[in-house]
Amino acid sequence: MAMNTVNKKVVAFVMGATGSGKSKLSVALAARIGGEIINSDKIQVYEGLDVLGNRIPEEEKLGVPHHLLGHVKNPDEEYTARDFCFEATSVIERIINSGKVPIVGGGSNSFIEALVEDPDFEFMSKYVGCFIWLDVSPNVLNTFVSKRVDQMVNQGLVDEVRGIFAPDKDYTKGIRRAIGVPEMDKYMRAETNKDMTVAEKKALLESAIAEIKTNTIGLIRDQVGKIQRLRDELGWPIHRIDPTAVFQIEGDKQAQEAAWLKMVFNPSFNILQQYLKNI
Repeated sequence: MAMNTVNKKVVAFVMGATGSGKSKLSVALAARIGGEIINSDKIQVYEGLDVLGNRIPEEEKLGVPHHLLGHVKNPDEEYTARDFCFEATSVIERIINSGKVPIVGGGSNSFIEALVEDPDFEFMSKYVGCFIWLDVSPNVLNTFVSKRVDQMVNQGLVDEVRGIFAPDKDYTKGIRRAIGVPEMDKYMRAETNKDMTVAEKKALLESAIAEIKTNTIGLIRDQVGKIQRLRDELGWPIHRIDPTAVFQIEGDKQAQEAAWLKMVFNPSFNILQQYLKNI
């Protein structure tokens, strides 16, 4: 994957584990360079689960167009990597033809790998991929996402899962694969059980929340391992950015934002700019 940019257009990718700040960086880069964002998160393609899926709020999109976000209306529909590739390649072409830069952002690295590597979609013969990886120290990110799960609970996670709960549904398909849905199953069933005490139900809820945190940390480990494989085994030219120090600043939003600009946005922007200059 050498950077031969003759007659090729640049497609940017913002990669990283869940909670690493992909959405914020994608939007900031798109706003600066004139880009549009293509969601590559396999849960966020579905409509619903805004809290659990940590979907970016409208006001944080800064007016940047987002594609393949919440467009699958049937929660039971199986949306595959191949489905993503067909739709993403079409959107990439539309964005490029409009004079904008496509920025693919999301945590589903299997979708990104399929898009880039599957010969049916001819990505490497048409485009140059600029891969930016937000790699936060595991201990710091694990602590952050555990706190974020607690925030999700306060923001209505339980009500959100209750809204799609059905005792006979398959947790291996559709939107119900999302971490946070299968884990809540025992609690959801217990809610209507008149033979269980309030304390027993509360214990089940606490157990479910702990399981969500554990499984999210496991997902982070798998996501990082996948990105490392794409870099080390497949030879993708992935540019690693370390935002750890930004996450360690607590309570001072101004200092955190200054650190984010210096350590995350500016180096990422400079990397992307070099790619765009070479086309």
